[in-house]
Amino acid sequence: MASILDVPLERFSELYWQFRVEYDADVLDPIEYWNAVAQKASRTVTADQVSELIEMDSRSWSHPEPVMPQWAHELRAAGLRTAILSNMPVPVRDYILACPWLPEFDAITFSCEVGVCKPEPEIYYDCLNKLRAKPSQVLFIDDRDYNVRAAQALGLHAILFTDAASAAPEIDRQFSLPVTLK
Repeated sequence: MASILDVPLERFSELYWQFRVEYDADVLDPIEYWNAVAQKASRTVTADQVSELIEMDSRSWSHPEPVMPQWAHELRAAGLRTAILSNMPVPVRDYILACPWLPEFDAITFSCEVGVCKPEPEIYYDCLNKLRAKPSQVLFIDDRDYNVRAAQALGLHAILFTDAASAAPEIDRQFSLPVTLK
């Protein structure tokens, strides 16, 4: 993506995240987002380049930590309700929903559908309503500390995911689950 915009990777990373919340919340559509990124890089992008950027961006988000889909599948198979709560723009959402590794969930909440992103309370409440659960009944796992803190502030149990080797024993220590996470 950086090479399409002809900017160094470090600069691309800054530009990529500058408008990402608005893109993930569907305030900016894909064309507006990529044009905003390009403009900040003092570049212009063609329609074909925007299409390529959308495809590359979507594909880049389609490689989850392998244990996460496995854990979601195992927990749901054991009778627990599961959900996915993610900041994601429409094209990435559509791409991810078509991935064969994505397990079935009882509730799905994407920022592009709610109009706000984590760590805003509204997105957590949307997911809780879809799960028909109280905050105290939910375990939230996320790789961003500020999202974990926001969930905890709303009364959810929350774990910061850095890797499976650390998260699994912490989850097992804190919660009585019907399956052992590995």
